[in-house]
Amino acid sequence: MLFNSLQFLVFFPIVVLIYFLMPPKHRWVLLLIASYYFYMSWKPEYAILIAGSTVVDYFVALRMAKIPEGRSRRPYLILSLATNLGLLFAFKYFNFVNDSLREFFDRIDVFYDVPAFDVLLPVGISFYTFQTLGYSIDVYRGKIEPERHFGRFALYVSFFPQLVAGPIERASQLLPQFYREVDLDYERIASGVRQIVWGFFKKVVVADRLAIYVESVYGSPEGFEGAPVIIATYFFAFQIYCDFSGYSDIAIGTARILGFDLMENFRRPYLSQSISEFWRRWHISLSTWFRDYLYISLGGNRVARSRHYTNLFLVFVISGIWHGANWTFFVWGAIHGTYLVAALVLAPLRARLDGLLPIPRDSRIRQGIAIFVTFHLALIAWVFFRADSLGDAFLLIHNGFSGLGHQLAAMDIRTIYQASVLAVGIPKMEFVISVLAIAFVFGADCLAEWGRSAAPLSWSMRILRLAWYDLLVLIIVLFGAYGQQQFIYFQF
Repeated sequence: MLFNSLQFLVFFPIVVLIYFLMPPKHRWVLLLIASYYFYMSWKPEYAILIAGSTVVDYFVALRMAKIPEGRSRRPYLILSLATNLGLLFAFKYFNFVNDSLREFFDRIDVFYDVPAFDVLLPVGISFYTFQTLGYSIDVYRGKIEPERHFGRFALYVSFFPQLVAGPIERASQLLPQFYREVDLDYERIASGVRQIVWGFFKKVVVADRLAIYVESVYGSPEGFEGAPVIIATYFFAFQIYCDFSGYSDIAIGTARILGFDLMENFRRPYLSQSISEFWRRWHISLSTWFRDYLYISLGGNRVARSRHYTNLFLVFVISGIWHGANWTFFVWGAIHGTYLVAALVLAPLRARLDGLLPIPRDSRIRQGIAIFVTFHLALIAWVFFRADSLGDAFLLIHNGFSGLGHQLAAMDIRTIYQASVLAVGIPKMEFVISVLAIAFVFGADCLAEWGRSAAPLSWSMRILRLAWYDLLVLIIVLFGAYGQQQFIYFQF
């Protein structure tokens, strides 16, 4: 069931109505049933996987709690890791590894005939396995006590607003909320609705509209040169941002209406002034998960410098692979790992150069330059994230720069326009709306980052805010690209 579907627009109000009519102590039952129904609307049999993972981690945690902290708990943690990562490998990575081995053995003329695992990737498997793994590791480390109510633990694993694409919630933050009694609260519900509206705007007006242009170019990389490739790459940067952050906004708003607080997952990442800051603002629940459960476990920065660099690089390579079973994601993660290691290695040189520059470090000019450079470093990496193969990625980079050079050298604006719009096959007005939509979102981010807000809001500000969201609803109705385009991160 997609958030941007008629089915969800019927499902969610019914859940909310019954939820607030029920006695608080029984509401978890409704949410658990609704969550499994929500998940099973894609493929009912895959509910067995999430139920299996839930059962294993529930009993593993109870067993660990009966054992004093230390190595004696390790076999149960290994069982949790083997179960969750085993499911993840079987359904997401087996065919990738199998195909890579087949290609390798073919090159050296060795017979290899292991059949492919012919199944569809379960929606959201990377998210709920990481969520329940984090719970098991926290219990193993003694940071939290195990949840003894099986039903509420099952709800923690399957909570429908964030089940299939996050945020990846920590047990210490979400589980206690299932014991709270929540009453109808107009301000909370209105806040949730506003965040849902903003998420829908980013999804159906921005992301889904940009997807048309991006798919046309990236789906046929050999057919485009110069401006269309460059424009498609810029479009994709905002497509994936609006698609995924839009999902997170809808998830957070949906949960807030029901009385639950989910963690912030995006914090205006394209206004970052460094790649490390970018990762403190982009997909926050995942980046902090890797920090807490992998990077720190490897030793973090409390080791020799070379080991620290290796840890950092390795975490980002694994993060890349987490996103998908393709060498493009491996390279995407490796690029970001290289950026971060290079920033640490070059930090002394940068500090010396800072003192020589006439522009103050905290000036708007320096900040603007840093934002520009950081965005374009991320943009280069997005080529590999979006391309269907490494060959396509390198072809797009070559065609983009070489073709653009010829087009700019000719200084023929009409030719550039024809290549950028007409040759891609989208109407001029569609292209203009796409550009304006990007400007709208980027402007809103800038306003949120540097603008001033009135607190508490005066009546005039409340009226302006109401008008703002009324405008968003109108724009969604008039300019939304409808067709139930799936969210990009559902594939992960």
